[in-house]
Amino acid sequence: MLYVFASDSMQGRMTSTDGQKKAANFLKSFYENNGINGAINNDQYFQKIPLEYFNRNYINQDSENVVAFIQGSKWPDEYVILSAHYDHIGIKGDTIFNGADDDGSGTVALLEIAQAFNIAKAKGIGPKRSLVFLHVTGEEIGLFGSKYYTENPLFPLEQTVCNLNTDMIGRIEPNKVGNDNYIYLIGSDKLSQELHDVSEQVNDKFMQMELDYTFNEENDPNRFYYRSDHYNFAQKNIPIIFYFNGVHQDYHKPSDTPDKIHYPLLAKRTQLIFHTAWEVANREGRIHADKLTQDTEIEKQ
Repeated sequence: MLYVFASDSMQGRMTSTDGQKKAANFLKSFYENNGINGAINNDQYFQKIPLEYFNRNYINQDSENVVAFIQGSKWPDEYVILSAHYDHIGIKGDTIFNGADDDGSGTVALLEIAQAFNIAKAKGIGPKRSLVFLHVTGEEIGLFGSKYYTENPLFPLEQTVCNLNTDMIGRIEPNKVGNDNYIYLIGSDKLSQELHDVSEQVNDKFMQMELDYTFNEENDPNRFYYRSDHYNFAQKNIPIIFYFNGVHQDYHKPSDTPDKIHYPLLAKRTQLIFHTAWEVANREGRIHADKLTQDTEIEKQ
């Protein structure tokens, strides 16, 4: 799937371009072919975002988030959102920026997770809470798709349990060369110690991966916590985890191509996210935010 999704035919998936529209239809077709409902009236997958929302002079038409939905069996009105941005930076001159890792890797991971949950549901062991598979547009130009969703939610934010956000999970960064068993986790303990603990327990039980929290430090100069779509959910006091492999030499370059992806590691990281979503969706107690956001603390003061 990634070789198709990050192919030249998608033209780098820049927001509002024909390539992005083609990518959106690719995602829609996947969900339709797998019998997974759209999040809008069960048969619509596109959450339209109007042109004027983007406030960018190089955006010339509307765009859309692509949203699929699997209803929970016991607590259908509680929602676990899994997100990934499907846009990239498009074409510069005659050069296509395919964005295989950024964020083709997270995009196809969501498709595989949705397929696995849907198979489980068909066998009568589906999730007890509802799952929302949110493919957002406009991330590269300012986190617009996730911002639009949190301002115009398809499902109530107060009933949204958490957001598991996947942005770049297909590569090994230079500092980790030779390590095929790690993932960076960002934000898991920012709003909910409970979510952080569940994440750790799931990993210990099923995957035994190295969970690296380097970029979770408050003084991290990269500020990755603020740079992907989970942040718009965190601002609404919704617990989040951001899954990330770190930056590599092909980041935002035309050389970020599908042949560079470490597929066994991509699969392993995807399985970790699946197991975490499974636990959050099926456990008796709902995850809650037990810490205040920095913004909330400022408002209270």
